[in-house]
Amino acid sequence: MNSYMIMQKLFLLLEANPVIVGGTQAAVAAATEAAEVVAAADPGPAGGMFSSVSVLLIYAAIIGALYFFMFRPQRKRDKEMKQMQESIRTGDNVVTTAGFFGKIVDVGEDCFIVEFGANRGVRIPVRKSDISAIKEPKTTPQPLKLESKD
Repeated sequence: MNSYMIMQKLFLLLEANPVIVGGTQAAVAAATEAAEVVAAADPGPAGGMFSSVSVLLIYAAIIGALYFFMFRPQRKRDKEMKQMQESIRTGDNVVTTAGFFGKIVDVGEDCFIVEFGANRGVRIPVRKSDISAIKEPKTTPQPLKLESKD
C-alpha cells in the first residue's frame, strides 16, 4: 500500500469513530485502531531493493553509453592511425602532426628519415607517432584576384 491509501483509511477510520472532546477512552480507542491500520498496512521495505537495483541499472546504462560513444570510437581511431603508421614505406609522401609535408627516405625502428623543403635537401628524423597522414601536398598555385579601383 502506498502512503495515500494509508492516509485515506486512517481518515475513514477516524470519521467512523469521532473523538468526543471530553472522552479520553474514545480517543484512546480511535488511536489504537489507527495504529493497527497503519501497522497492518506496512509496505515492507520502502522500495529499498527495487530502488537500489534501478539505480545500479541507471549507472550501468550511463557507463555503457560512455563506452559506446566515447571510448570505443577513440580506440578505433588509434588503431587505424597505428596501422597507417606501420604501413608507411620508403618513397611515401607524408604530412607530420606539425603540418610539414615531406617524403620518406629511410625507415628506422621507431623513426623515419624525412626529406623536407622544395629541393628536398633537408633530411630530419621524425618519430613514427608524429606522422599524421600519407598525403601528397597540392602545389598548384591559386589564381590571383585582381581588384579594380572603380
